[in-house]
Amino acid sequence: MLKLKHLKRPGAKQRGLSIVEMMVGLTIGLIVVAAASQVVVTQLNDNRRLLVEMQLQQDLRAAADIITRELRRAGAWNAAENGIWSDEVGPGQQNGLRQVDPVVTGAEVGYSYVQTTGGTTGPFGFRLDAARIWTRFGDSWQELTDGRSIKVTGFTVRQLSDPALLLPCPKKCSDGTTDCWPTVKARLYEVQITAQAVSDPSVQRSIRSTVKLRNDLVGENSITSPVKACPL
Repeated sequence: MLKLKHLKRPGAKQRGLSIVEMMVGLTIGLIVVAAASQVVVTQLNDNRRLLVEMQLQQDLRAAADIITRELRRAGAWNAAENGIWSDEVGPGQQNGLRQVDPVVTGAEVGYSYVQTTGGTTGPFGFRLDAARIWTRFGDSWQELTDGRSIKVTGFTVRQLSDPALLLPCPKKCSDGTTDCWPTVKARLYEVQITAQAVSDPSVQRSIRSTVKLRNDLVGENSITSPVKACPL
């Protein structure tokens, strides 16, 4: 009869893992768990930073939109025609506001406009104070940006240079030149806001917007010409 060698008996004892093998296995498992945890933590931090960046960007965009929309009305008067304005009030002129251009002083801008017939003319404006942008309604100031979520570090409004365009007339001036012909000039302003998130100061954003006032400035080339109109 053939004898089967190395045949384990049912009651034979099996050899288990050694202490070294167990320690190596635990070490590998801990490394895998630590790597997975690090990936999860990194993902959560990235998502949190993305949400903070989106909120900061949205707040800046909303503030810039409000400021540019309001600045566009500077000097507006409901009785004006064709969007052409004059700096001064005189016979035959329809502008009821002497100060048409916004007044920029440091981190503050002020302006006026007529909302409706018989309505208020302001003053209106915006300024940077205590890391927040404030908006003015007459004698009261209200917060435009939420200081609990964003910290405004910079706010500037500056007028952009735009050349005046000569309006051609059918006749030349009495001296044979075009010095008395009127000119028209667009009023352009640049608004820039810089801010950082309160919850994460490393998140910083800046936004820039350009606004064209609805009222173009009509003037003249020669300061000796008192009439802003074509010669008859």
